[in-house]
Amino acid sequence: MASSLRISRLLSRSFLSASTTTPLFSRGGSGALGAGLSKFSTAAAIEEPIKPPLKVEHTQLLIDGKFVDAATGKTFPTLDPRTGDVISHVAEGDHEDVDRAVAAARKAFDRGPWPKMTAYERQRILLRAADLFEKHNDDLAALETWDNGKPYEQSAQIEIPMLVRLFRYYAGWADKIHGLTVPADGPYHVQTLHEPIGVAGQIIPWNFPLVMFAWKVGPALACGNTIVLKTAEQTPLSALYASKLLHEAGLPPGVLNIISGFGPTAGAAIASHMDIDKLAFTGSTETGKIVLELAARSNLKPVTLELGGKSPFIVCEDADVDEAVELAHFALFFNQGQCCCAGSRTFVHERVYDEFIEKAKARALKRAVGDPFKGGIEQGPQIDSEQFQKILKYIRSGVESGATLETGGDRFGNSGFYIQPTVFSNVKDDMLIAKEEIFGPVQSILKFKDLDDVIQRANNTHYGLAAGVFTKNINTANTLTRALRAGTVWVNCFDTFDAAIPFGGYKMSGQGREKGEYSLKNYLQVKAVVTSLKNPAWL
Repeated sequence: MASSLRISRLLSRSFLSASTTTPLFSRGGSGALGAGLSKFSTAAAIEEPIKPPLKVEHTQLLIDGKFVDAATGKTFPTLDPRTGDVISHVAEGDHEDVDRAVAAARKAFDRGPWPKMTAYERQRILLRAADLFEKHNDDLAALETWDNGKPYEQSAQIEIPMLVRLFRYYAGWADKIHGLTVPADGPYHVQTLHEPIGVAGQIIPWNFPLVMFAWKVGPALACGNTIVLKTAEQTPLSALYASKLLHEAGLPPGVLNIISGFGPTAGAAIASHMDIDKLAFTGSTETGKIVLELAARSNLKPVTLELGGKSPFIVCEDADVDEAVELAHFALFFNQGQCCCAGSRTFVHERVYDEFIEKAKARALKRAVGDPFKGGIEQGPQIDSEQFQKILKYIRSGVESGATLETGGDRFGNSGFYIQPTVFSNVKDDMLIAKEEIFGPVQSILKFKDLDDVIQRANNTHYGLAAGVFTKNINTANTLTRALRAGTVWVNCFDTFDAAIPFGGYKMSGQGREKGEYSLKNYLQVKAVVTSLKNPAWL
C-alpha cells in the first residue's frame, strides 16, 4: 500500500453491478450464490447469509498476557447484524476484572519491562505485530465484517491495511521521542524529558473497531505506556484477535489488557479508576461528558475525547455536479453512515440545487445493499436493533417536519438491520435531521445562496469535527477552510485518513488530537530537569 491510505480510493467510486459479481466466500455446504442482487431491492436480504470461513477462538478477557474468564463468570452475546443471530458469547468484564487488568498494567509499567525496554526493541515488536496483522489480513477482515456488518471489501482492502500502516507509523516514532536542552539565565543545565504517562485507559467504539484500536494502542505503546482497553460491547471480537497477534510479536504480559463489557460497568470502572493515569475515549458526546466527569471526580486524569459530529459538506455553485454528487454520496453513506465525521448536512448552492437533488436520488437508488460478504456490496446492515430503530425514528421525524423524502425511508428486506439509502431534500436548519447526529444512511440536503450564508449556517452547531468543501475556485476554498470551525476540512475529497494527519474536533466534538505526531503528546509527560553548573566553560 502507498504511504497515504485513502478510504476514498476504493469506495468513492461506484461498485460494479452486483448482478455481475461473485461472493467473496461460499455459504456453508453450498456453491454459488445463485441469482444476482437487484440493487435497492430485498433480493439480498432474503438470501441465506454467507458463512464466514473462520472460527471464533478468542472470547475471554485478556489480562496479564492470558485469556481468562470474567470474575463473575458472566458472558454476553455478540450478534451478527445481518440476521440478529448470536455469533458467540463473550466474557462480560466488570469492575473486578478492571481492577485485575489495571494491577497487571501497573506492574508492567512500574517494574518493566515495557518502559524500561529500549525504544528500538519496542519498535521491533510493533513492526513484527504489523507484519502479523498483514499476514492475517483476511481473517481479521472477516471477523470485523461478521461482527460489525461493514462490507468485507472495505475491511480487507482498506481497514486492515490501515491497521498495519498505523502500527508501522507508530513503530517509527518509538525511537524518535526525545526532549530538549534549554538555555537558562544563569549557570544551569536545563533539559526536558518526555516520559511515558503510565497506565492508559482506553475505550473504543463499534463503528471502526480495529482502526480505533490502532489509533489508541499504537501511540500509547510507542511512548512506553501500558494499557487497559475496553472494546465496544457490539464488536468485541477483532481486538481480542489482534491482541493475540501482538503477544505473538513479543509484547510482554500486562502491557496490553483487553476488557469486553458494557459502558455503565466496565467503562465506568476504567474512567473512574484511581490507578489509571490517562484516559482516551471515542464515542457519543453524551457518553463523553460522563467519561470526563468520572475522570475528574476520581484522580483528575487527563482525558482525550473524539466525539460526535454533524459535519457540513458544501457544494459550491461552480461544482461539477456529477462529481459533487458522487463525493457527497460517499461522504454520507460510507460505512452505512456510521461515521462520526460523516458529511451529514449536504449544503448545495441554489444555482445547482435542483440538478443535484435529482442526481443524488438516482445515485442512492443505485447503491448496492446486501450481505457484506458478497462482492460488490456497498452497504451492509446497521450495527444492531437499537441503532436501526433510532435511524428509522429520525427518518419519520424528517417526514413529519416537512422535509421531502426523495427516496428510501424504510427498512431494506425482511431480516437483519438493513436500511434503505435515504435522501431528503428541502431540509431546514431547525429540523432534527439537520441538527442531531443520525449515524445512519440518511442524506439531508439543504439549499444556500452565498458564502456568508453557508458559513454562518455550517458553523451553527454544537459540533465541529469535520467539513467538506467542493469547488474549483481556490479563493472560495481558502475562504471556507479558514472560516469553518472544524478540526478537519477536506477540499474536493472526503474521509482522507493518513497515519500522519491529526484528527479531532472543535467544540462538543471533543478535545485533543489522534493520529500523527500530535497524538504522542496524549501519552507523554514533560519533565524539566535543572542542574546547577560550577564554573561552566559556556552557557
